Formats: sequence, structure tokens, C-alpha cells
Amino acid sequence: MAKATEFFSEEGFGGGTRALARRLGVTQPLLYRYFPSKDDLIKEVYRTVYLDPLETGWEKLLCDRSRPLRDRLREFYGAYTDAIFTRKWLRIYLYSGLKGLDINRWYVGMVKDKILTRIIRECRHEVGLAVQNKPTAAEIELAWVLHGGIFYYGVRKYIYESPVLEDKEQMISHALDVFLAGFERISEASAYIRRTPVKVVG
Repeated sequence: MAKATEFFSEEGFGGGTRALARRLGVTQPLLYRYFPSKDDLIKEVYRTVYLDPLETGWEKLLCDRSRPLRDRLREFYGAYTDAIFTRKWLRIYLYSGLKGLDINRWYVGMVKDKILTRIIRECRHEVGLAVQNKPTAAEIELAWVLHGGIFYYGVRKYIYESPVLEDKEQMISHALDVFLAGFERISEASAYIRRTPVKVVG
């Protein structure tokens, strides 16, 4: 699996099983003995690269209201980026997106449902808004701006090999400051609109 993951991260999912078998030093029929199809092999690579590194404790961390929200978010994004900020992980993620694989769409859905939705709920709790209400499309997009900005830092560093702020913790800290301040300001504006009576002219 390690060699297959390395192969697909370099060649993309268009890389053939014959070339992969040569890389592994085995015959192509032997490869198919363990994985009946190339898609089965890709799914196993996805599970190994995407799912195994994910900490199930992250969900509990995000919801632990005994700690300040900013501290929870900083710890979460520190651990999350430690898991995904590798050239191999990011290249496979981008390749699977270009190929239009269902597993890539599943991962995006998982981030939205298990991470971003929880972050919005905790932000709502922090500013005194109803937590049980479903996050609005605008709130989810705001969370994506935070998450996507942090993610793109990794893309710039490990894929484009562009200069970045080397202090990753500082980058995360600044991103959280902007996000939390923005969420609070938007929430205050929305609350003001709800409180302001509509004037009827006529």
C-alpha cells in the first residue's frame, strides 16, 4: 500500500497497474489477486491515506465547551494540518478531485458535516445564538473560507513549493482571529436586522 500510494501520488490515478506492478516488483496477475480491480486498489489507497490518519477524537475536541473556542480550534487545526500537510496526501487529494472520484466528494461532505457544521454550532454558542438551528449556507461558506485558506497554505507549500510563512501555528492563529471576529460581526449585524422593526410607509 505504501508503494501504491507513492505511485499514485506521482503518476495520478491514470497510472496503469502494469507500471505499478513493475514498481512493486511483482506480476500484474499477482496484483489483481489481492485487488480484483484498479478501483478496489484506489479505494484502499484512499482509506489508508485519508481515513486512517483522521483522529476520531477531533469531534469531541471541537465540542468541549469547558475550553475556550479559540483554543479548541487552534488545537484542532494544528492536529488536522499535521495529518494532511504532506506532499503525498495533498497530491492524492487533488488527483482524486480531478478524476471526479466519489470518495473525494465523500471526503468533502465529511468535512462539511463533521467539521464545519460543528465549528458553526460552537461559534453560535459563543455569541449566544440558537445552536440547534441548521447552519445557513452563508455560515457554511464562511467556515469554508477559514478551512480552505488553511488548506491552501499546505497546497502552496507542498505542491507549488512557494514561499510561505514558516510558522504554521502563527498562520492558523491569524486565520482564526479573522474568522472569529468576522463571525461575531456578521452575527451582530443579523441580530440587528431581526430586532429592527419594519417601517410601513403610506
